[in-house]
Amino acid sequence: MTRLGETLRAYQARDPAARSRVEIFLLYPGVHATIYHSVANFLFRHNLRYLARMVSQWSRFWTGIEIHPGAKLGRRLVIDHGMGIVIGETAEVGDDVLIYQGVTLGGTGKDQGKRHPTIGNNVLIGSGAKVLGPFTVGENARIAANAVVLNEVPPDSTAVGVPARVVRIAGEKVDFAGQVDQIHVTDPLQKELQSLSSRLEFLEKMLDERENQDIL
Repeated sequence: MTRLGETLRAYQARDPAARSRVEIFLLYPGVHATIYHSVANFLFRHNLRYLARMVSQWSRFWTGIEIHPGAKLGRRLVIDHGMGIVIGETAEVGDDVLIYQGVTLGGTGKDQGKRHPTIGNNVLIGSGAKVLGPFTVGENARIAANAVVLNEVPPDSTAVGVPARVVRIAGEKVDFAGQVDQIHVTDPLQKELQSLSSRLEFLEKMLDERENQDIL
């Protein structure tokens, strides 16, 4: 019950639409999914694998969130909206993590044993993001919406794009309790294109000046 209380308070703190803990407990599919998972994980750890999968599939049917019974979830996990989320068998999710709809914590199909990512504490994963492979996403990291992450993400950094590239937030940890904006993040590809465009304009100007000199 202590963990459930912590989870309800975390939802209330991070979701401005949440009006009461009673509403969160009764109506939020992310809460229901984590409750079902705690039962499925208990059965899984006691080698009642078939029953564990039954519980997890029942949870998927009712919530639209698929969490393998073998996955490890930390405390105060907030799943916002939740529809379409998939969390694989060997995935590990730390404390105070915020996950939006459409996220996949999956594998690449090439690994054996540990196949899914490890998510550190206080990580935000934006809607539609795919984190694929047995690597670590460091504490306080941010995964932007629709990013496809295939490599390790350092702590206190942001991963953006397809495939994702990391942008470090210099000297500043991310406080997701007060900042959950998953849209306004720097895109390194856009910055690179802008730099190339500026260089091209400079070269064109030099050519024009040389042509004018030749004419004179």
